[in-house]
Amino acid sequence: MGCCQSSFFYGKDHRPARNRSRPSNSGDVLPAFSEFSLSDLKSATNNFASDHIVSEVGRNAPNVVYKGRLHNRHWIAVKKFTTIAWPDPKQFAEDAWGVGKLRHKRIAKLIGYCCEGDERLLVAEYMPNDTLAKHLFHWENQTIKWAMRLRVALYIAEALDYCRAEGHPLYNDLSAYGVLFDENGDPRLSCFGLMENSRDGVGMLEYNRNGMITPESVVFSFGTVLLDLLSGKHIPPNHALDMIRGKNILPLMDSHLEGNFSTEQATVVSDLASQCLQYEPRERPSTKDLVATLAPLQNEADVPSYVLLGIPKHEEASPKLQPSLSPMGDACSRMDLTAIHQILVMTHYRDDEGTNELSFQEWTQQMRDTLDARKRGDLAFRDKDFKNAIDCYSQLMNSVHNVLMRVSNAKAEFVDVGSMVSPTVFARRSLCFLLCDQPDSALRDAMQAQCVYPDWSTAFYMQSVALAKLDMHKDAADMLSEASALEEKRLRCCRGP
Repeated sequence: MGCCQSSFFYGKDHRPARNRSRPSNSGDVLPAFSEFSLSDLKSATNNFASDHIVSEVGRNAPNVVYKGRLHNRHWIAVKKFTTIAWPDPKQFAEDAWGVGKLRHKRIAKLIGYCCEGDERLLVAEYMPNDTLAKHLFHWENQTIKWAMRLRVALYIAEALDYCRAEGHPLYNDLSAYGVLFDENGDPRLSCFGLMENSRDGVGMLEYNRNGMITPESVVFSFGTVLLDLLSGKHIPPNHALDMIRGKNILPLMDSHLEGNFSTEQATVVSDLASQCLQYEPRERPSTKDLVATLAPLQNEADVPSYVLLGIPKHEEASPKLQPSLSPMGDACSRMDLTAIHQILVMTHYRDDEGTNELSFQEWTQQMRDTLDARKRGDLAFRDKDFKNAIDCYSQLMNSVHNVLMRVSNAKAEFVDVGSMVSPTVFARRSLCFLLCDQPDSALRDAMQAQCVYPDWSTAFYMQSVALAKLDMHKDAADMLSEASALEEKRLRCCRGP
């Protein structure tokens, strides 16, 4: 379908198609968030063979995680639920997409899901260096050093604070089993516990008492993780609280540390654990308080995590020859926001061709009037008035939302505003956010552009720049490579056989 410049809204089905995990030119790039087929996951896990199980924890419902390998040779972790845990497939898919948008260096990324028949599966990047529980309770070579325990506490607090800021403050069954170590030994929070509506087993004392997970109960669970880090073993929270209240910190400490810890730092951590475990939820600290308390304790910040954890250094694969980058790819690789701006201005809206365009005749005059907001945004964008462009594009989206609310009420159906806005608008506003030093917002808009137009290289390019601005350089490089591969694929299609 030809591109109509005045058209800025598209069809409802904006999610990437099934199996859109694309191998890139580098061969091992983590795929963009996608829906996987059951056959692909069976192939990756050897039909969910028992020798592929890496975790099997659960009280009220099965909670099995398998190690697998995709066709592009990338390792993944696959969590398998039952329909008891997730009876509503639509809810499962929507929650998975919500968690899949979270991108932070302290969280193991969710990269996809599968929802075929009675199957409910989540797919995440694989963390090769075991769980905190393994290193604390079942270690073979050496116990975790004190500095590493402090790093674990801070990194998980940072992950929880990020999730809270992004509107995902709830976490199911936070424990030492949900803290994973990546290839560099850096601790990361498992993404699986962020699926809010799961009926999976939740073993926290707070959950059992109130029957629901709250942000305060997550902080309570974080307090139990702090106790694990202090003691090196499972201690009932009430018993530990008695020890802490008695100011008797030494009997609480892990004897395997052999005294190699700071009593002053341990006292700060135990005091923080005590606050987290308070009976009254309102008396517990916020996630921001957790970060503020733990950050000053990091006195070996320059020592790599693999050294503190006592594991071999991860060797990067030999760099492969990269294809020559397009002007857009080159600008993004150099973080040249001015050049990116010039390219987006010149491209205008012609990249929106091929999306599922709807006719203006289906909408009201008020819907047509929202074009004015986009025109003003485009003028501001062209003139480098980026704050005004953000305001105009946001006004456009609010106007579309208001009209769609009335349409959906009349037709008794829900229409996602994100699917009705041009991907170019999201890409332009993403760049505006970058130029206004708001990389988190820029990343959200770039990911929304991908949702609207799953094969659009520009959406991936903008994500790479935002990720680099967030100091997530490996993810940025992966996204840049995938964008380049998509761009090359599109050029081949245009050239024909």
